[in-house]
Amino acid sequence: MDKISSKTNQRIKALKKLAHKKYRQEEYLIEGFHLVDEALKSDAELVLVVTTENQLTKVAAILSQQVELLLVTDEILNDLTDAKTPQGIIAVVRKKQPSEQNFSGHWLVLDNVQDPGNVGTMIRTADAAGVDGVIISKNSADLYSPKVLRSMQGSHFHLPIMEADLLPLLQKLKGHVPIYASTLSANSVDYRTIPNCADWFLVMGNEGAGISKDVQKMADQFVHIPMVGQAESLNVAIATGVLLFRWL
Repeated sequence: MDKISSKTNQRIKALKKLAHKKYRQEEYLIEGFHLVDEALKSDAELVLVVTTENQLTKVAAILSQQVELLLVTDEILNDLTDAKTPQGIIAVVRKKQPSEQNFSGHWLVLDNVQDPGNVGTMIRTADAAGVDGVIISKNSADLYSPKVLRSMQGSHFHLPIMEADLLPLLQKLKGHVPIYASTLSANSVDYRTIPNCADWFLVMGNEGAGISKDVQKMADQFVHIPMVGQAESLNVAIATGVLLFRWL
């Protein structure tokens, strides 16, 4: 077990790079005991666990697989973490390689959803509702950013999540599976009138602009949530929960 006390150490510099999307090609960081525990309970591959001396006993007790441990000072760990109140544990996780999907069942699609909290909450909600997978457009918030990871609370370990160019993917799927898009338009129907079926895709759009015009063209049906009160619209994550738990 190595112990590092210098911020200029090359391993520490490499870990700090994982805070930036362009360096997260193969690995990413998770923070806190809950996310590490979720990773351990799943088939996630932990490359490295970073902790401090005063947390070592607690960390060693939860490790159920052979993972390299790295001890650092409190100052270094606080410098590596994005959390306001660090728990004393960080792990490096290897990204799962995308697998071939047949896209059967129920899938949530995020089209240019920008807020990290919304992205994480939508994925966590999809996990809770029992969807079969989530697809995120490449211009949505970064799946592996600290804020998205905190909002997901480990749900990305529980279901397939893939990043994709939505238009070509939906073009391939159109005609084979119903594609619903949450948007207000003259052709939009009350979501409660849509019967559940074995397969569907539900597209949710950007917080301000909604679903992009090209993606809208791929939809078989627009759906909306009727507003009884005076609010003009719902937060996209809240709307996702309403739709998913109605249909599943």
